[in-house]
Amino acid sequence: MNRPANPGPEAQGPVNPLPLTVVLLVAIMAIVEGAFTLGARGLIGGPEAVGWRAAAIQDYGFSNRAIGWMLENGVLRADYLIRFVTYPFVHASFTQMIFAAVLTLALGKFVGERMPQWSVLVLFFASAILGALTFALVVPDGPGLVGAFPGVYGLIGGFTCLLWLRLGEVGAPQYRAFSLIGLLLALQLVFGLFFGSGLMWVADLAGFVCGFLVSFLLVPGGWARLRAKIRHR
Repeated sequence: MNRPANPGPEAQGPVNPLPLTVVLLVAIMAIVEGAFTLGARGLIGGPEAVGWRAAAIQDYGFSNRAIGWMLENGVLRADYLIRFVTYPFVHASFTQMIFAAVLTLALGKFVGERMPQWSVLVLFFASAILGALTFALVVPDGPGLVGAFPGVYGLIGGFTCLLWLRLGEVGAPQYRAFSLIGLLLALQLVFGLFFGSGLMWVADLAGFVCGFLVSFLLVPGGWARLRAKIRHR
């Protein structure tokens, strides 16, 4: 009896599995937000659970003033520094978390399939940290930060870097790689004018720049190609 031939990689499924690092990031976002949502509805945690979100924002959200205090006094406090990596998982609303999670899934899958999977974590956290630090320095009296968007913009930077390199390989105009970030920043400007979102875009833009530049260190031969491009100009 003849056995069926083993299917090739392209026949094993219509959709490639998500990189584990992407699943991990989104799972943490979903678990934290799930606790806030269920607690607010009185389904878990008792009466005090109604204030879980506000307490988490207070304790784990990024604080511009806390960073300013450390710089002014020359003192490093662990409870302030930890906020650089906890604030991306504390969102102001369920809707904000959903948008962040969807973008993380889409962009993380794209990046994680073309770079080492751990690169997703490097881009996400490096961009979240640099985005928050930049925001604190530019707007020292700002309201602080919550939500994953500076890290998400880092993944957009990784996406842009990969597209920029690809366009260069085929001889296409490389400025086209910046279409996505240009569109998103334009939308942020419009929303800022109508809804007063303030200077939060500073953190997002810094996250994008960080993700774009760091990606050249993560893509094999990427940094050499960037230097060659700069020298050529």
